[in-house]
Amino acid sequence: MSHMPQANMPSSSVRPRAAKEPRTAEPRWPAVVALLATGGLHFVIPAPLRFGQEWLLLAVVTVLLIPTVVAHRIGKRRLNRVLSHIVLSAVTASMVWSLGLLIHRLPLHLDPPGALLRAAAALWVANVLVFASWYWRLDAGGPNQRDLRDSHDEGAFLFPQMITPWESDKNWRPGFVDYLFLAFNTSTAFSPTDVPVLSRWAKLMMMVQALISLATVALLAARAVNIL
Repeated sequence: MSHMPQANMPSSSVRPRAAKEPRTAEPRWPAVVALLATGGLHFVIPAPLRFGQEWLLLAVVTVLLIPTVVAHRIGKRRLNRVLSHIVLSAVTASMVWSLGLLIHRLPLHLDPPGALLRAAAALWVANVLVFASWYWRLDAGGPNQRDLRDSHDEGAFLFPQMITPWESDKNWRPGFVDYLFLAFNTSTAFSPTDVPVLSRWAKLMMMVQALISLATVALLAARAVNIL
């Protein structure tokens, strides 16, 4: 008889209400805006330094984003992930193509300084937006997997909120702005600053991003010295 109350304890301590509490889904619109902005940067890049017409990349991004958003809305996570990788691969390929043309044409002095400045600035911004999108999409399984967790305690990046003892950070999860800040610092300081990198794939991607940013800035500096 003395064990009867203890036998009833687990059923009351399961807290079924906590298991049914709805999790707040991470907003997707910042990532959508970033991809559309990357497509819009194609209008700034001069024609000899881009692939196709100025509207082509934005049209491709828009066409691919529509089924991507629909797949997320109807709960098709695998399809959403595949389509997201396709649209990100498209904008990445466009950026690399333009950067390759810029490197190839710079020693030949085929483009005026104004055009080179616009192209380099657009590619630098695109570099930040593209890699921020990749970090956001890949870290800890992507936003779909992060939505299933109450807090963010593991991943490719060690955000400060993951190790602080404050009660307000226990249910913290990164959003797109956090990855945008990380990508911006990588392109400006060539380092992750306050966010240590834990995963090897993330280290390789940050090396590529920093290399692209350094190449863009170095090309501008070389061209400026040549003009002077």
